[in-house]
Amino acid sequence: MSTTESTSLYDGLDEMSVKSLLENINNEDQKVPFAVQNELDKIEALVAKIVPRMENGGRLFYIGAGTSGRLGILDASECPPTYGVPFDWVVGIIAGGDKAIRKAVENAEDDPNQAWLDIQEYGWNKEDTVIGIAASGTTPYVIGGVKAAREAGLLTGCITCNTGSPLAAAVEYPIEVVVGPEFVTGSTRMKSGTAQKLVLNMISTTTMIKLGRVKGNKMVDMQLSNEKLVKRGTRMIVEATGLSDEEAKDLLMTQGSVRKAVEQFYRK
Repeated sequence: MSTTESTSLYDGLDEMSVKSLLENINNEDQKVPFAVQNELDKIEALVAKIVPRMENGGRLFYIGAGTSGRLGILDASECPPTYGVPFDWVVGIIAGGDKAIRKAVENAEDDPNQAWLDIQEYGWNKEDTVIGIAASGTTPYVIGGVKAAREAGLLTGCITCNTGSPLAAAVEYPIEVVVGPEFVTGSTRMKSGTAQKLVLNMISTTTMIKLGRVKGNKMVDMQLSNEKLVKRGTRMIVEATGLSDEEAKDLLMTQGSVRKAVEQFYRK
């Protein structure tokens, strides 16, 4: 039996107090970062391959089903506002299409041919990277997608929470974060989902930093989509230039980004 399907270390959950449930869930959650730490070398190796490919016009695709697919979409959708990159630089694709983000689509994950068809809707080139996300490592939609991508010459990786899975065997750069049995047996939206989110954070954040989308520790290309972000950008410019708040905000709104505002200030 796979680790993700193995029986919980706890029993009688329905008889536990609320406090005991929370404490035990928290105890299990604390295991996740250490499991991720064990895979840092593999994550590094994958990112080191992604960055030069994206510098040459490649994109990053995440494919998954259910929770795994939703986590890929979450990570991808936050890259444009955070780093000011085009919406199709990082693309999250879920089995069953966008309607599956909110409601499960029956049998969508069982088609091994559909993921590659979904990727082709965005066009593809040999500098692209496809990362399959599946806690079990057995999802046909994901396995079929990475196999087809690899055959087409794309870079492939995966994030799974079992060792020796078919998904890991199908890609060049497998990341296997084994977090142990779930608190509720088989509920991989819990520790497995947390592990996947942590790894996705690492991959996208590190990639964007190495692509020059962060200056120092600041999101200098973030989209100014609300007042909170305008205030944040204004503070960044004040810190970088010594301008007053009003002057910094005027410069920000004129130039459209923190990066351009600071560059314009020092160009004078």
